[in-house]
Amino acid sequence: MPDLRFEAKIIFEPHVPNALRRALEYAGEDGFVASMPQLLHARANAPYDNIIWNTWFTSYTEESVVTTPQGNHVVVAVHGGGIFSSPERFEQVYRASVDRSSPDGFTGQYAGKISDKEARDVLEGKLPDGTEIPVYQFDEFKRGIADLPIRYGVILDVEIAQKSTRGYDPFEVLKDEPNMIVRAGGVEANAAYLDKARDRHNTKIMGNWHPYNRIDLDQPQTRIPFLAGNEGGMCTEDDDDDLMVMTRNTVWVATRVSTIWAASLR
Repeated sequence: MPDLRFEAKIIFEPHVPNALRRALEYAGEDGFVASMPQLLHARANAPYDNIIWNTWFTSYTEESVVTTPQGNHVVVAVHGGGIFSSPERFEQVYRASVDRSSPDGFTGQYAGKISDKEARDVLEGKLPDGTEIPVYQFDEFKRGIADLPIRYGVILDVEIAQKSTRGYDPFEVLKDEPNMIVRAGGVEANAAYLDKARDRHNTKIMGNWHPYNRIDLDQPQTRIPFLAGNEGGMCTEDDDDDLMVMTRNTVWVATRVSTIWAASLR
C-alpha cells in the first residue's frame, strides 16, 4: 500500500491573483491552500526557527460582512476558499473602477465589495464555484464540531465581533475571544496556538485586530486575513486588518499529496 504524505510549498508573488493561481496549481485536485486554522496549527506544531513563524502569510480564509434576511449584520468566516476562492474573482476586484461608487471594486477601507447574491448565498454555504459547505453558528462552533472539514463557514454576530479589543490583549483573554476562536478553527486549536505564541518570548500580550467598528456594515464586503510574523518575533503584530492588497509579497502556502511506495524483497 502507498504511504500518502503532504508536501508544502510557499508561493511568493506580489500580485494576489497570480499568487493564488500558482498555489492552486501546485496543490492540484487532491491538495489544498492553507487556511488560517491550518497556518496556526502548523505554527503550534513547528519549532520557532521554522519559516512558518518567521514570515507573513496570506490565508485561504475570508471574512465577509453581510446582512441576514432578518436585518442582522453578521461576519461569515469561510476557511478553505470562499467567495474569493478563485484568481478570477480577485481579478474582478483589482480591475474594477477605482471610483468608490463602483459596485465591483474596493471599499474605502480596501475590502473587496461583493454582490447581494454572493452575500445571500454565503449565509447558506453556497459558493460561486458551485460548492456547498457546512456553515455553523458561532455558539455551536465554540462548543466544538467533530471532524471539521477543510472547507467550512462560521457565522458570528457583528455586535459580538465589535466588542473585541482591536489591539493587544493578554493571552488568557484571547483564548475566549470570538474572532480568535473563529480564525484558529475552534477553542482547543486557539488555545494551542496561543500557548505556543506566548512561550516564544515569554510575552504576556498579543495583537489581534478587526475592522468591524469602522466600516459601512450595510455594504457587503470581504476581507482576507493575513498572519504576521518576522524572524525573532519583532514587529509581528502590524495593523493590516483592512487590507486585501499588500505592498509586500503575497505569500500563500500550498500543500499537495505525494505518494510514497514501500517495496520489499521476498
